[in-house]
Amino acid sequence: MVFSEPVFLFMFLPVALLLYYAVPFRFKNAVLFLTGLLFYAWGEPVYVLIMILSTLIDYCAGRVMDKFDSNKSIRKVALIVSVVMNLSLLGVFKYSGFFVESINSVFGNVMNNPNLPLPIGISFFTFQSMSYTIDLYRRNIKVQKNFINFAAFVTMFPQIVAGPIVLYDDVARELENRKIDIDSISNGISVFICGLCKKVLIANSAGELWTTVKASDYSTLPAATAWLGIIAFTLQIYFDFSGYSDMAIGMGKMLGFNFPKNFDYPYISKTVSEFWRRWHMTLGGWFKSYVYFPLGGSRNGKFRTIRNLLIVWFLTGMWHGASWNFIIW
Repeated sequence: MVFSEPVFLFMFLPVALLLYYAVPFRFKNAVLFLTGLLFYAWGEPVYVLIMILSTLIDYCAGRVMDKFDSNKSIRKVALIVSVVMNLSLLGVFKYSGFFVESINSVFGNVMNNPNLPLPIGISFFTFQSMSYTIDLYRRNIKVQKNFINFAAFVTMFPQIVAGPIVLYDDVARELENRKIDIDSISNGISVFICGLCKKVLIANSAGELWTTVKASDYSTLPAATAWLGIIAFTLQIYFDFSGYSDMAIGMGKMLGFNFPKNFDYPYISKTVSEFWRRWHMTLGGWFKSYVYFPLGGSRNGKFRTIRNLLIVWFLTGMWHGASWNFIIW
């Protein structure tokens, strides 16, 4: 059984929701934390420790920033520790094999590839956790002193595997006080079912067609069939990712949270820049807030604007996958 497939959600979700609704409000974040760990540990029984480590690092960094609020140097050190540690975890487990293979392809087999398995969702939960310390350093948010509340934010199971990328500021108020009623649950179920249909009925069907076309002999493949395969892949990649995002947003509503929208009909875009604004919107927003704007954005002339865009796009390609095709893309 594939860990993130909807069949597992049908097993896990009802039990988690019943427990969540049954406990008093003061225990709901603890339930979110524990069910998030269980959900993740189902597919990553060892690597769940990485997620716990990332959570502890950023929680402690936030407490240090709060305690030494008037000391800019200590606050900066705490931020640097948080960012470096999170990026190191991401770099070791996601990119070490890629860098070793790249070096070996140039200089021969001079290094052994560690072939570390990629922890599920590490690109998502490290970015989410870092958003907390960065925004706290900027004084855009208040410190979260309750570890369970902060851990519930990082490990919240609806979006931990496939997004959307939820910033701490998106849910800070709801972590402390949220409304859970029949309307929000009903709305959440509707959004969840819509996402499930996208994934199962459209993405999976289009994926089967693409797999068949991809396995064909290209030398004898008719042009019409090739185009059909391309269209099938285009539909698969959108409805798969969009479907999972909608399922996460729907589950969030059932829990009393309003996660940000992740896709806005990107295939009706008229320009490339409009497409990017509509596709994986939370990732674009993360890079814009934490990379593009700090680099200067478009405020310092054409050359620096192009440089900043190239840096953001390079990092975006790396985020999507540890291979040269993503970097070139």
